[in-house]
Amino acid sequence: MKLTSTVLDAPDPRALAEFYRELLGWPIGADEPEWVTLRPSGGGAGLSFQLETQYVPPVWPADAGKQQMQLHLDFEVDGRAALEAAATKAAATAGSRAAGSGWASVLLLD
Repeated sequence: MKLTSTVLDAPDPRALAEFYRELLGWPIGADEPEWVTLRPSGGGAGLSFQLETQYVPPVWPADAGKQQMQLHLDFEVDGRAALEAAATKAAATAGSRAAGSGWASVLLLD
């Protein structure tokens, strides 16, 4: 058994797929009104986006009574500047910065 994709719900699957396509440089595979996929050209698990008409965006950090985050995606990059430049180009919204165990992280919201 192997993982082939992480699926993200979205009110507009094509728009969210386009954001991640711009960010990651992965080509679009399936492109249907309710289902869009991205796969890395070198193979491996990709991202898929499915229509959810009742989608409610989560808040972070968590806030009682608000939609909670269900997952997050971690990407390793060569440098923070490169990540922030790519994400800004893809229209990410900057969140807060946090330090982890020996590595720095940057929160960017899709």
